[in-house]
Amino acid sequence: MRALTIHAKLDIREEDVPTPEPGPDQVRVRMAYAGVCGSDLHYYFEGANGAFVVREPLIPGHEVSGTVDLDRSGTWAPGTPVTVHPATFGDSEPGLEHHPHLWPNGAYLGSASTWPHTQGGMSEFLLVAPGMIRVLPPTLPLRRAALAEPLAVGLHAIAIAGGVEGKRVLVSGSGPIGLLAAAAALAKGATEVVSTDVLPGPLRRAESLGVHSTVQVGTAELPDSYFDVALECSGAAPAVNAAIAAVRRAGILVQVGMLSAGTHPIALAPLVSKEIQLRGCFRFHDEIDEAVRILDQTPSIERVITHVIPAASVVEAFKAAKDSDTSGKVLVSLWLPEADR
Repeated sequence: MRALTIHAKLDIREEDVPTPEPGPDQVRVRMAYAGVCGSDLHYYFEGANGAFVVREPLIPGHEVSGTVDLDRSGTWAPGTPVTVHPATFGDSEPGLEHHPHLWPNGAYLGSASTWPHTQGGMSEFLLVAPGMIRVLPPTLPLRRAALAEPLAVGLHAIAIAGGVEGKRVLVSGSGPIGLLAAAAALAKGATEVVSTDVLPGPLRRAESLGVHSTVQVGTAELPDSYFDVALECSGAAPAVNAAIAAVRRAGILVQVGMLSAGTHPIALAPLVSKEIQLRGCFRFHDEIDEAVRILDQTPSIERVITHVIPAASVVEAFKAAKDSDTSGKVLVSLWLPEADR
């Protein structure tokens, strides 16, 4: 089969690798689309994602959709459209019984955090455990379904916040995760959703999703102590400080964006004086099921997708995804015949 493999910094190749044969507890999926995530960009442009260094050829991609190719159990017929929960959960610990996404020793598709690396979905075929399969409604196209994983991240942030129905919500940062967090907040009944970014392009995409207003950082100010909930998706310290100032007394700030390693200049005094709850947010648990339902019911979320680029031009896909002013979500098209899309 064909696969896209990252060997080192700025070294990604289309290669022929052995087609995997599913074991008794595996399903083989023929891949259609894979979204380019921030972690994929780090692996390609830097050869590492934080401390996780590419030490063997790594197939990236964990935001995927495709069709069942072979299921020896007979549960799913060939051609069944699916997306995939990308996590393999690790070992439970006391206090974490209901938080499997936080269990240690887990794995995630397209990640160098494990050895051997956990290969991802930018390939013709992918083997997954049956519990990772999510069958798609017949009305949900495979292209839109590739947004299920990042939308699940936004939905998990909302769950961490305790819900947003009837609340005023600030979404800080309008990259793909911020856009999908905003879309999730709208779908979950927020009274007002305001999106911010430093660039105009992402804000135009937020407007197309139906957010109530946008604020370009550096050209306008956020209202002080106004929002019930802030979903901070940029991972930038100045944005965290701005969100603290913008959240009301006893409000909630969910940190979705991953800050870089090390210390950061965060002004905690107003967080303390306003009794703001700062809550961390990491990937998601089972919100991908709700993400599939929302994507099926809300076709307009597909506006997040700005580029669909064939696998043969994967370098162009990664370059496009790095340009956050001109791109939202970039999908790589993975050799599935057009008739099957």
